[in-house]
Amino acid sequence: MRPIALLLAGALGAISPVQAGLMDILESMNAPDPESQRLVPRLPPMPAAAGRGKNWVGTVVPSKQMPILVMAGHADSQRMHGSGTPGRAVDLGGAAPMQAGITDELYWNLLTAKAVVAEGQRQGLNIRFYDPGVRTIRNEQDPRTNWAVGYDHASRGGYVLEIHYDAYAPHGVGPGVIPAVAFGFSVLDEALAKEFGAYPYHYRGILGAPRRGISMLEIGQLEGVLEASLRDPSRRQPTLEQIASRVVKALREGLATPGLQPSEGPTVGLR
Repeated sequence: MRPIALLLAGALGAISPVQAGLMDILESMNAPDPESQRLVPRLPPMPAAAGRGKNWVGTVVPSKQMPILVMAGHADSQRMHGSGTPGRAVDLGGAAPMQAGITDELYWNLLTAKAVVAEGQRQGLNIRFYDPGVRTIRNEQDPRTNWAVGYDHASRGGYVLEIHYDAYAPHGVGPGVIPAVAFGFSVLDEALAKEFGAYPYHYRGILGAPRRGISMLEIGQLEGVLEASLRDPSRRQPTLEQIASRVVKALREGLATPGLQPSEGPTVGLR
């Protein structure tokens, strides 16, 4: 189409405003529509039988052109419903929060997400971190939220991972990946499941993040040895580095796994 537009321009010589409008139309016909490149969300059905085990198989390969996007869970939902667990040390042990104004979970989510990205970049992954920078965003439609930025990235074929720590017993479940469901189950989630364990995809009726193409990784319950190691200044950095190393190891293994390309359409695999 572009050569035709150039020929028309040469034939017309001096272009009038009307002719210029025609040229704009001809050029726009050749320009790709960014929205047309987006994947279409397809939520899987709720399983007929109840169960808490892994009931999905990751086969979708993320776009190689898109960086892995890592976010900290609850980064935009402080001082409101869904702000994350305060952890056993604060809630039951009387310890002071790690940082005033945010839950201990968010504090560790942020440090862990940054550690994962730093380790991933060190190992050559195309990976980056996103932080909305605003700790309370009540409007779900705000484009700065984790959900909005994560959905935008996932809909373009990228992989999005949100870091979490689970609540202490008896409220929490434990470590594992809650897979994104909007665009099919990813090979990266499959690899994370082998390293950390897995939740069923319909956990709590399919959570808001997975519905938007965002995978959630629960590192572990915020209690016991894990929480004590994070709170101990002498053990904190080695603990974060160990966690980041495990996450990056799984991501690298997932990227090396052949699977279904996103352009062929998302699939839902059930066991």
